[in-house]
Amino acid sequence: MTTITATERAAAQAYLRLLESTQAVLTDPRLAPYAGVMLTHPMAEADEALRAAGLAGNEDRLLRLVSTLRASPASPPGAAAPTGRRA
Repeated sequence: MTTITATERAAAQAYLRLLESTQAVLTDPRLAPYAGVMLTHPMAEADEALRAAGLAGNEDRLLRLVSTLRASPASPPGAAAPTGRRA
């Protein structure tokens, strides 16, 4: 079972927000020229959340957390995420 701490969950969610913001900005030709300005806040938020969770430089763990979050229904911060295994 994968246990996600509140800070890990916040980091994974901030990463997902950055990813979604980046995709939205870069797929709209009118917004693309402003990508640097528009993504400054989401990048800073993700950087800070990754540092706080100890995930800066640990892409493998971050991507596993992101996959777990995307595959599971919303659960409270710090709650164990389902792993797909049955007891």
